[in-house]
Amino acid sequence: MSCSENGNEESELYHAQIHFYKHVYNFISSMALKSAVELGIADAIHNHGKPITIPELVSSLKLHPSKVNVLHRFMRLLTHNGFFAKTKVEGKEEQEQEAYTLTPPSKLLIRGKPTCLAPFVDATLQSGYVEKWKHSKKWLTEEKDLTLVESATGKSFFDYLNGDPDSLSSFQESMAADSYMFKLALKKCKHVFEGLGSLVDVGGCTGETTRCIHEAFPRMKCIVFDQPQVVANCKGTENFEFVGGDMFNSIPSADAVLLKRILHDWNDEQSLKILKKCKEAISSKGKEGKVIIVDVVIDKENDNRELTELKLNFDMVMLTVNNGKERETKEWEKLIYEAGFNNYKITSIPVCGIMSLIEVYI
Repeated sequence: MSCSENGNEESELYHAQIHFYKHVYNFISSMALKSAVELGIADAIHNHGKPITIPELVSSLKLHPSKVNVLHRFMRLLTHNGFFAKTKVEGKEEQEQEAYTLTPPSKLLIRGKPTCLAPFVDATLQSGYVEKWKHSKKWLTEEKDLTLVESATGKSFFDYLNGDPDSLSSFQESMAADSYMFKLALKKCKHVFEGLGSLVDVGGCTGETTRCIHEAFPRMKCIVFDQPQVVANCKGTENFEFVGGDMFNSIPSADAVLLKRILHDWNDEQSLKILKKCKEAISSKGKEGKVIIVDVVIDKENDNRELTELKLNFDMVMLTVNNGKERETKEWEKLIYEAGFNNYKITSIPVCGIMSLIEVYI
């Protein structure tokens, strides 16, 4: 073996180990973020109003003084991951000290802000979902057609949520936070809803998303359609109505049907049934009716590696939680045409992160 060949093997082994350990220990970054949210580090820096030193942060968070070095190491990792930034401030005797400031990602963790996405950390990392992955071998080897959550708990994801008030609350808060992001995005895609006389938001929960649309189009008749127990205590108005029902049986008629983050909850067979019911709901409008889908579109050709990895991670979440899936463009096309639609258009949504907008026409 030549020195060159040996050098290549060593280089390959080196990079393989880096890749291996990176993925083994990726969970540490997630857990550090979870701790930052639980402690309220972003809130403390925000409330401080200026760059904060580690001793000041320890005091603000009411941590034991012995944890100064521990917090420093947490902040070092979180800063490396882009959640905080370091700067210099003048300390005692005019000596410079390290201090920390917020970055755009950590500004999304400030409680009370409409753009706060901390509930997503609560819903995902603090709900026990990660713990359920220890049942993955059992899930993958058993013959039963169950999700990972069902295999681990004996309950479906939504039954599990309904039986755990804290998890349900976190989930609902995360959906509300997501709806505010949609409100910001609505400013850039108002044309999608212009000219519509009526809209039904399928799986609209307590109506956060629909309210955003109704505020922008007050003359539009809006219907929030969800399970009876979800909308039972929701009060509407003459032009803003809550209707209980089952989307697999029928959907209220309207000019357009909105499916925001709904179809990724379901497999292809179930999604096909939902889309066919959507088609029935808008059929009276002919070519003027449409289905508006807000969901993930996996696009390896046009997305960068980081975005594709994020979408594939979301796909695993949907698979393990509810046997749902995130779809590639060709999978969306197949589903849309099989449901009896003749045309569709996919565009990205500003501000909405990984979500795309799919307009589907008869």
